[in-house]
Formats: sequence, C-alpha cells, structure tokens
Amino acid sequence: MHPLDLSVLVLYLAGIVLFGAYFSRSHKTIQDYFISGRNLPWWAIMGSIVATETSTVTFISVPGFAYGTNLTFLQLVMGYMIGRLVVSSLFIPSYFKGQLLTVYQLLGERFGSPVKRLASGVFLLTRSLADGFRLFATGLVLAALLRAMPRTDELAQAWAPGIDPTYPILALSVLVIGLATLIYTYYGGMTAVIWTDVIQLTVYVTGAVIAACILLGQIPGGWSEVAAIGGEAGRFQLFDFSVSLTRSYTFWAGIIGGAFLTTATHGTDQLMVQRYFCAANEHDARKALLWSGAVVFLQFVLFLIIGVMLFVYYTQHAPGEISEFTVDGRLLTDRIFPYFIVRHLPPGLVGLVLAAIFAAAMSTLSSSLNSSSAAAVNDFYVPATGGSRTDRHYLNVSRGMTVVFGLVQMVVAVAAIWLSSRVVDEVLGIASFTNGLVLGLFLLGTLTTRVDQRAAFVGLLGGAALMLWVKLFTGVSWQWYVLIGSVATFALAWGASRIAPTEAPAGSGS
Repeated sequence: MHPLDLSVLVLYLAGIVLFGAYFSRSHKTIQDYFISGRNLPWWAIMGSIVATETSTVTFISVPGFAYGTNLTFLQLVMGYMIGRLVVSSLFIPSYFKGQLLTVYQLLGERFGSPVKRLASGVFLLTRSLADGFRLFATGLVLAALLRAMPRTDELAQAWAPGIDPTYPILALSVLVIGLATLIYTYYGGMTAVIWTDVIQLTVYVTGAVIAACILLGQIPGGWSEVAAIGGEAGRFQLFDFSVSLTRSYTFWAGIIGGAFLTTATHGTDQLMVQRYFCAANEHDARKALLWSGAVVFLQFVLFLIIGVMLFVYYTQHAPGEISEFTVDGRLLTDRIFPYFIVRHLPPGLVGLVLAAIFAAAMSTLSSSLNSSSAAAVNDFYVPATGGSRTDRHYLNVSRGMTVVFGLVQMVVAVAAIWLSSRVVDEVLGIASFTNGLVLGLFLLGTLTTRVDQRAAFVGLLGGAALMLWVKLFTGVSWQWYVLIGSVATFALAWGASRIAPTEAPAGSGS
C-alpha cells in the first residue's frame, strides 16, 4: 500500500471523527440527541437514508453480482421504490401525530407496553448481530491493506505469538473502524450521523465514479466494446419472469418481495424511521423518502454497470488475473472490484476509493448505534424511571448506551473472525427473518381495531414458528421472507381476535 493512500485514509477517518464531534455542543436533551430538534433539511435526510441503505457489502458485492450474472438485481430495487410509496402513504402520517422518538411507541399506544418492548427488543438484538457482522466485513478490507504493508505479519506475530497473523490484524482493523464510528456518534448524536452520512454518500459515489471512469479507460473499445461483449454474454439482462419461490432476483421476487422488504425496513425499523422524525413536518419526511428511492436506483445502476465493465475487462483483456480471485475453482466475485481498485488505480485515488468503502460502512454503523440507543432509552429506560429524571441525566444515559452498543458490535465483529462464512451469512439473514413479524404488527395496528394485545402475541409467536419452519425446511428465497412473515402474523392475530374476541370500542370497525 502506497504511503499516500494510507495518509488519505487516516486523514479521512480523523476528519470524520472531528466533524461529528463538532455537533456535541448543540445537544441539551434526548430530543436533540436522537431527532436533531426536528429541524434538518429534507435533502440531508434523503442523503442519510441512501447512505445508511448502502453498506460495504453493497459497494463490493453488487458489482460482483453483475460480473457473475446480469442486471436482474434492479428488479429488487424496483420493489424498493414501490415499498417507499406504501410507507409514505400508510405509515408516515402516523409518525407526525405525536412527539415520537421511536417507532415502537406506536405499538405501545395500540397494543400496550409488552408488545412495544418485544418489538424494540427484537430490533436491538438483530441490529447488534447484523451490524456487528457488517463491521467485521469492513474490517476484512482494512486487514487486507495492512497485510500488504512491510513487516505487518512480523509485528502481528510479536504482538500475538503463535497465532495466525490474520487474526490479530483483523481484530485491530475492527477496533479502529469501530472506535472511529463510536466516537463521532457518541458526541454528535443523530445530527452528526445525518451530516456525516451526507459527506460519506458524496465520498463513496465519487469514489465509485472515479473507479468506473478509470476502468472504462482501460477497455480499448470503450463503451461500445462493453455494450457488445456484455450484451453477447447476457450481462445486460434486466428481467427474469420465472415463477419460483426458491429463486432470488426474479421479477416477482423483486417487485413483490422487495416491496414488502422495504415497507418493513423503511416503515417499521427504527434505523430508518428515526430519520423521518428529524424532519420538520410530514411533507419533508415523505419527500426525503421518495427522492431517496430515485437516488438509490441510480446508485445501483452505477454499481451494476461497473460489474459489467469488470467482466469485459477481465475476460477480454486480463484473463490471467482471474486466478487472483478464484479459489478451488470457484469465482469469488466479491473480491473483483476491491482487487481492481488496489491493482489499477493510481496512488492517492486508491486511498480515496478505500475511504469510500469505509464511508459506506460507517454510515450504516453510526445509524445503528444511535437508533439502538434511542430504542433502549425511550422504550425501556425512560418508562422504567417514570420519566422523572433530568434532561441532562437522560442525555448522559443515551450517550452511555451508544458506547454499550458500540462495544457489543465490536465484540460480535471480533467473534466473527473465528466463525465460518456460513454462520456469518445465517446471522445476516436474521433481519429478513424478523422484519416480516414486526411489519405484521404494524399492519395490525394500522388496519384493524379489534385485535388486542393477546391476539397480537398469538400472531407474533405463530408467525415466528412458521418462519422458522420456512427457514429450516424449505428452499424459499429470503426475498419472500418479509411477505410470508407479515401475512402470517397478521392473519393469525386477526383469526385469534375472531375466535376469542374482546369488546371493541364503540363505533369501531373490523
């Protein structure tokens, strides 16, 4: 690794930490810390939604997807856009009927505190696990760079004698990225999260565009060659109308499954919903959400086109290098884009694009820490203390919980070093497993009036049992999980309310 690239990376991490810490002086209450006083511009919230939706895995995996297959990933993104329309019309109006700090307070008002705490607890568990593994994935990138530097393995052996140098180097990488993210989130709260997200969105999109331009310049025939070779190889196929629940990235799985997935993640998950609370009004929140869909679509088009260009470059002009990301005859497509960045970008630009990869990760991790702290404090601690403590006390507790969840995620990431990739994949799939259950609860709260707390618990437990069976004993694609989980939870709760109904409020409907 060139010293200039390392300097760019270090300066970026230090700058982000200082920038985020700058906002600490504006916080007096937990409302300031978690929702920025409800005065942030819609376009900044929009940028934060996009940045949070994009992780390191997205940055390196989506180009790899197009390299190995085609553009059918965009069918899922189309579903994302439909889901945003549902959230903007069905859920966002209810977010501005009161002074909410977490989305799960709505469940508390409708079904009671036990349901609120259960949904919030599920969120905290899945966030800690899934984002801990995302931190691990980002640490892999930094560890690979450190191992490329002189004497790194020797120093690692001196630090941890008798242990494979990969482990201490990766642990150090996880701690560096985790601590940098934790520090600016601790001091700056949601204001720092959103404004640093805007910067990080700019950095990683700029990095991707620069890498794409350099890549295109190394293909002698330019875009004409990419279009011809890629088209002949089927890399520009956009639609797959196959009807199968076991296949991912079909038109039906993308449009229907993607719509339900986004309705859950952007409508009932504190990680995203907390951003709407930062808007001045319902109109700004809706505008931020809908515009983020357009930006996300264009962003994925960019990443997928990079993947097609990588396919043309390596198969036509550098076939000898394909062995560098082939293990035991299996092509590891996630390694292709990082490999090109390190091998073919000039010094300085490598550091910028690597900073972009870290930006994609840190935007998701910082959001996770702040939203987890918000859920823990507002859904558990404040009710436990009766809201009787001072604003300064609750603000200090909120910052303390940010540290707790930051440490938990770092522990999960370090533990992941010793786990197989299959275990990692299974844990990352938890979010899809649980999102449908929580969405089912929100649909019950929004669309019914007779379903009570008891029926809601019946629906939740029954939906979880069904999802466990689907996960363990069927080959159904994860893209259908949210649909199955939400429909099962809704139907079972509704059925339970009919079998043993409670007295409905006067004038209520079904």
